[in-house]
Amino acid sequence: MPAALALTVILGALSIFQLALALGAPLGRYAWGGQHRVLPVRLRIGSAISILLYGLMAGIAWDRAGVLSVLDDTVSRVAMWVVFGYLALGIVMNAISRSKPERNTMTPTSVVLAVLAMLVAIGHGQMATAI
Repeated sequence: MPAALALTVILGALSIFQLALALGAPLGRYAWGGQHRVLPVRLRIGSAISILLYGLMAGIAWDRAGVLSVLDDTVSRVAMWVVFGYLALGIVMNAISRSKPERNTMTPTSVVLAVLAMLVAIGHGQMATAI
């Protein structure tokens, strides 16, 4: 469960960041390729959608960790590996960003997120169940 909790905390922080971007905060150099100080409408919408995705990822992590019981175990396992794949792809995308601030902040963040997602996916976050 510690990995799922850490993953959720970081996704929560990123949700706040994405909300700020969606509302027009001048933090665009840290996201979406860093080409805009204030994001244009289409990228603000993307930031809003990111918040929903982060919530879905956190829910999947909590389900996989055994805190929630919404998904079938097989679905939960597969979904968590999909989350891991998505976050691992984020490492690459952030690492090749033209924006130095984005590369320097979001690449390490993506690495941490991917590692935490992998730990949850392989079961290092599951609650012990009584027999």
